[in-house]
Amino acid sequence: MPRHSFIQMSKLPNVKGRISYITSHARQENLYATYRTADNQFWSNLARESQQEFQRSGTEGKCIEARELIIALPEIYTEYEPQQVLTDFTEEFCRRYGVECVSALHHNKRKTNYHIHLIFSERRLLPEPDVKIASRSVFFDETGKRVRTKKEITGEDGQIRKGCTVIKKGEVYESHLFTAKDTRFKGEPFLREVKEVYTELINRHISDPEQHLKVFDKNSVYLPTKKIGKNNPKEDEIKADNAARQEWNRTADMALLSGISKAKVLEVKRTEIHEKTSQSIKSKGWLQGLFRSIISKAKDFLQNLIREHAIPPKPVLEIDMTEFCYMQNLMIKAQDKAKEIRHLQDTVLPKLKQHLADTKEIFKGKERKALTEQIQRTEKEIAEKLDKLPDVLKEDGYPDVQAFMATYRKAEAVVEQYNRDLAAWARQVREKEKPTRPPKKESVRDTLRRLQAEGKQQRTRKKSQDRER
Repeated sequence: MPRHSFIQMSKLPNVKGRISYITSHARQENLYATYRTADNQFWSNLARESQQEFQRSGTEGKCIEARELIIALPEIYTEYEPQQVLTDFTEEFCRRYGVECVSALHHNKRKTNYHIHLIFSERRLLPEPDVKIASRSVFFDETGKRVRTKKEITGEDGQIRKGCTVIKKGEVYESHLFTAKDTRFKGEPFLREVKEVYTELINRHISDPEQHLKVFDKNSVYLPTKKIGKNNPKEDEIKADNAARQEWNRTADMALLSGISKAKVLEVKRTEIHEKTSQSIKSKGWLQGLFRSIISKAKDFLQNLIREHAIPPKPVLEIDMTEFCYMQNLMIKAQDKAKEIRHLQDTVLPKLKQHLADTKEIFKGKERKALTEQIQRTEKEIAEKLDKLPDVLKEDGYPDVQAFMATYRKAEAVVEQYNRDLAAWARQVREKEKPTRPPKKESVRDTLRRLQAEGKQQRTRKKSQDRER
């Protein structure tokens, strides 16, 4: 599968603390650059006003003072000047959305994840502060909520309760330095747009098209895997979840190579995963183990379809078109590998498991142990072969099985049309009519080359649809 970009957004209940953390050389082992578009006073004022508004609203939960993007960069970016990289990425956001930012460029401890932290404000400074003067005394209770009368904040002793506030007539009781929050930053369309913008910006500085990233396409046959953050308490759960997703993705590759259409795989993904997950969440809430079970059952369902639809590859066309014959040989090679995997999955592994189940005698411990080890080796071999399956096509420049199959089907249609045209021309010759000019093989070759180029360069074209990772 092609490499996807990773851009994540999170809410910040303590923006000043977060800024201090990401920009501190004392707290970051691998901090390469920092960048600001506003000073500390801006962020202090923003935090204070956000907290004040949150208290006045009476909303439960935590106050969100700002938001943060984490943008993963390919390792090739370590060759570029860090400050310039950070400046370009931050200024791009400021120019596009018109808000203030603080950013930092990091490596993790193992130096396997080169990334940018970009904190941004959801509010903008007002041209002039909005100051409200009390036309009469204004009263606030202990929570900061405004009340109508002094009596509501007076204790039994006749004194104003501790923590309550009285603003006398003529004094400032409320002031605003900032606009209200821009609601577009809360929406899913914003995050999709940001992913498109930054993926394009990342690719702009990568000369090799084969190394370009792309935004994960939710409409593809694949399931996205999740990134595991630092010190994530759910690391083991996420790893297990990712393993289940990868199993589905490998099975989807097998389905496409076995002749099952992309539309059919997408239908299975929708009905067996998305719809059943939605039903499960409605009835039982989100349960990680249950989601993995749903994926596992969907994978088994798809494997049954593969067994039902397994067909041998079409014979090689007896025409002189080297490009298409090469594609057919590539198709046959990939299908042969898929056939080997199916043999291990459907024949070898079940026999070993049945043999183990039948070996129950008390004196056959060594034999059971040997069978168990053989089963584990076979399962490992299956997993390795599934992982390597797309490599057969990647060596020829195709990003994944889905891209190759789309190109192959188009090329196959071109060849079939050529054969129909040639047959029509042959009939005209037999009927002693003046034949029209026979179809040229050269023109078909040109079409095939164009289709192959399109299939291998899918990652270089910007998709018009919104996509996820």
